[in-house]
Amino acid sequence: MATEIRVPTLGESVTEATIGKWFKKVGDAIAVDEPLVELETDKVTVEVPAAAAGTLGEIVAKEGETVGVGALLGSISAGGAAAPATKPQAVSQASSPDAASTSKQAAAETAKIAGDAGAVEPRSMPPAPAAAKLIAENNLSVDQLSGSGKRGQVLKGDVLDAIAKGAPSQPAETPKAAPAPAPIAVRAPSSGDDASREERVRMTKLRQTIARRLKEAQSTAAMLTTFNEVDMSAVMALRTKYKDVFEKKHGVKLGFMGFFTKAVTHALKEIPAVNAEIDGTDIIYKNFAHVGVAVGTEKGLVVPVVRDADQMSIAEIEKEIGRLGIAARDGKLSVADMQGGTFTISNGGVYGSLMSTPILNAPQSGILGMHKIQDRPVVVGGQIVIRPMMYLALSYDHRIVDGKEAVTFLVRVKESLEDPERLVLDL
Repeated sequence: MATEIRVPTLGESVTEATIGKWFKKVGDAIAVDEPLVELETDKVTVEVPAAAAGTLGEIVAKEGETVGVGALLGSISAGGAAAPATKPQAVSQASSPDAASTSKQAAAETAKIAGDAGAVEPRSMPPAPAAAKLIAENNLSVDQLSGSGKRGQVLKGDVLDAIAKGAPSQPAETPKAAPAPAPIAVRAPSSGDDASREERVRMTKLRQTIARRLKEAQSTAAMLTTFNEVDMSAVMALRTKYKDVFEKKHGVKLGFMGFFTKAVTHALKEIPAVNAEIDGTDIIYKNFAHVGVAVGTEKGLVVPVVRDADQMSIAEIEKEIGRLGIAARDGKLSVADMQGGTFTISNGGVYGSLMSTPILNAPQSGILGMHKIQDRPVVVGGQIVIRPMMYLALSYDHRIVDGKEAVTFLVRVKESLEDPERLVLDL
């Protein structure tokens, strides 16, 4: 008996995924819970494990295809031999280009005949839910779109591609003078010598989402950045003094992120606007702090969330950040790990960045950028001394956060880090 492999529930608002990679070939032996296929969503990458042992009997959805939640991906055959294909017509078409061409031609002729006879069968499936929403929001017509899904279904990516290419909107019920369409940037063709040395690779779902969200943040929010610098001497001394005892007791290394996250949660309590978001004409204030921690991976930047960080100790924060970091690098983050953040911390300093202006993680109203710790001459008590200094950058949505609030927030973070006992004593 064959066991079906289907797309699992991917989390709130995630309705489709792209087949990233099959780890097994038809006929390969499979153990229970062994990863079979990698799915790329617009939030995370998910591995689908085997629900039963056996052999991979069939692959229905190929790499690069977009599938919906619950869609059939393939099947597992019991025993040591691969099960025969259950769809001989599809296999026959795939194995013979001529047969596939003939089949498509016959299907087209049949559709034409049915249309001439007055049949009302649709030419394709209805758009996917996410695609239908985008079509309505952008006043597009389904007839203008080419579907890349099964049976010509229009998917979310098809609509985004059409919008990027400047697909015309449907005429409004009350005609109005439409502004001239903005020119669409078209890449000029490369010269013959350069073209042969170029490589064109389709963006992953995750990279497309990163690009879209960053541009949306710039287009929507009134984004502004304020800067300060922090003397890291006290935190570094405290870390050096207790790091061995800390690791022995808690089983995790004492890094800088625990201090920064704790400092941020203290500042958020004093300046709640930085932890709020705009919803239409309302402001939603969050009486909790779910702090996103930006993590760079091979597939792009992801922002897993430390939930209720304001209720955690520095040790608990370090443990959770460690778990999320490992999951991010291994592609094991769940959708739940990525949702609900109210503020974000981005540490460009690990890559050597000295100064940057981080982009908001919409719909959040604030993001803190950490940077490289560098010895610099500073004036302390009228004397020039060398101290380990770090530039801090707070990007914020000026629609909801005033300049005074943003500066005060960053000063509070600075004060907590330069006097870390304040974090322990909750001052």
